[in-house]
Amino acid sequence: MRLGVLDIGSNTGHLLVVDAHDGAAPLPAFSYKQPLRLAEHLDDDGKVSNSGIDALAEFTAEAVVIAEEKGCEEMLSFATSAVRDAKNSEDVLARVKEQTGVAIEVMPGEDEARLTFLAVRRWFGWSAGRLTVFDIGGGSLEIAAGSDERPDVAQSLPLGAARLARTHFAEKVDEDRLRKIRKKIRAQIARDAGQVLRGGKTHRAAATSKTFRSLARICGAAPSDEGPLVARCLPLDELREWIPKLVAMSQEELAELPGVSESRAHQIVPGALVAEACMDIFDLTELEICPWALREGVILERIDKLGVADDS
Repeated sequence: MRLGVLDIGSNTGHLLVVDAHDGAAPLPAFSYKQPLRLAEHLDDDGKVSNSGIDALAEFTAEAVVIAEEKGCEEMLSFATSAVRDAKNSEDVLARVKEQTGVAIEVMPGEDEARLTFLAVRRWFGWSAGRLTVFDIGGGSLEIAAGSDERPDVAQSLPLGAARLARTHFAEKVDEDRLRKIRKKIRAQIARDAGQVLRGGKTHRAAATSKTFRSLARICGAAPSDEGPLVARCLPLDELREWIPKLVAMSQEELAELPGVSESRAHQIVPGALVAEACMDIFDLTELEICPWALREGVILERIDKLGVADDS
């Protein structure tokens, strides 16, 4: 069947159209996205602004038309951290539904971590052993670990790259300020790190999301046009060498780096600090980059449910 997946993230609205069948990998057929940057459309009270709501409704209406034109039988719609944490979350979704007819569901952070883990597990397979997965989004950091398809640990922390950029990097930071930000990031990750570490040795550590892909590209990984089957990784040693250089760069210089878009350049430094902290705290020398993430996890779970229904 042909499915549309409407992912309203903290940075981007993304409609992914896929051909999905039980027992087969989801085959991307079409992709449409817009940089909504909802995490940066929050006012001082933590509410999504009217301009942010209007942008979301306009994008959703466009996505509906595209999904219909591409022959989607069903559209799965969900929103992550920016909408989930907004003080006016219910009003945002009600207005979007009123204007577009689309009921977008808010995805809990633990579900986001769980479904991302499912996608990564299916990509690497059972030979990965005990798997630990990290995903830096715009609003949150997801961490999940386990030996099965369902993780035994699934965490969501308010350490997204866009969130940190807005709260800590609105202006250039000096060395002392950077040290305090770094300390705060590490304390939040370390607070519940024992839940992951007590599960035993990690046999494979993986990362998903645009932030990790951009950091890996900066550190020398293959460009995206070489395809998803090319192995890519983010080495801790190289990332550590890059962080002081990234901190010293202007937004214009960051945007010129390989794998970095102009709209996300301001998120590279906070994203790098989170990535470094994850590898350091969990004693990992590198992270393998997985091309599948949350959207694929949502699709795979939907296919699994269809398969169970067909067998009953």
